[in-house]
Amino acid sequence: MQDRISEEITFRKLEVLLAYLKAGNLARAAELLDVSTVSVHRALHSLQEGVRCQLFRHEGRNLIPTDAAEVLAEFGRDVLKLMDDGIQATRAAGGYSADLIRIGSLYSLTVATVPRVIIDLKVRKPDLQAELILGSNANLVFKLKKGEIDAVLAAITSEEPDIESIPLFEDDIFFAAPVGSPYADVDAIDLRDCAQDRFVSLGDGFVTFNGFVEAFRVAQFEPNVVMKVNDIFSLMNLVSGGVGYTLLPGRVRDVFKDKVQLIPLKPCYLMRQTIGLSFMRTRERDPNLLALASVCRMAHRTPRT
Repeated sequence: MQDRISEEITFRKLEVLLAYLKAGNLARAAELLDVSTVSVHRALHSLQEGVRCQLFRHEGRNLIPTDAAEVLAEFGRDVLKLMDDGIQATRAAGGYSADLIRIGSLYSLTVATVPRVIIDLKVRKPDLQAELILGSNANLVFKLKKGEIDAVLAAITSEEPDIESIPLFEDDIFFAAPVGSPYADVDAIDLRDCAQDRFVSLGDGFVTFNGFVEAFRVAQFEPNVVMKVNDIFSLMNLVSGGVGYTLLPGRVRDVFKDKVQLIPLKPCYLMRQTIGLSFMRTRERDPNLLALASVCRMAHRTPRT
């Protein structure tokens, strides 16, 4: 069985040994490490006890390294280099401060928010590559928890103890109809007047679908949903084609503005989505995520257009 390494031998003490051999005396080694000379002396003495052989001999007040100290230093350099490589590889595997950041987003945020954020992030960190993963709110949060993506731009729906969320802006839900529909001149829609109409919607897991369900719960009837799709742009195409009405967030207002009209809902149906940046709390000090959070805040510090 391999002998256990003494607890007195640590990475930090190996760093002290290398600094002392480079500097030649306690004072200069302390300067290199930004510690006191007493701390350097204690570390060297403790290291000597840990290896159980003489690393230094005294000549007056000076510590002269022995051949044993030089051998330990040679292996110490390799150990520290290997451990540094291991830490970098571990961080890269976990997405921490790697050259790639994986950002999950709702489809609707690719209209304005995502392009602006990606451009600003590239200006701040030119060497950082961004990969965009689109999906529903539920799917993106699932991927975030599994470590498949690094951050999520989506609706903040509930408190998650393991997830840090930064609110960026709020968005209201509107009634969506083809331009020129019978509802074109209505100031505000009462969904109870739409009981005989056909509707289209997103599928389960999308925060807009959750709002859709809640609105009709308030209206006290189940809508006639003739088709469900898995992205908001397909949904808008169905609306513009007259397949059915739906509910949409205001952030997509300009996508098909010549084909789809967003009309306010009556106050009793008022729903508001809080859009934000979310990431795991264990990675809140990740430099890439700190940069992403900063550019997200900057992107929404001024009113959205």
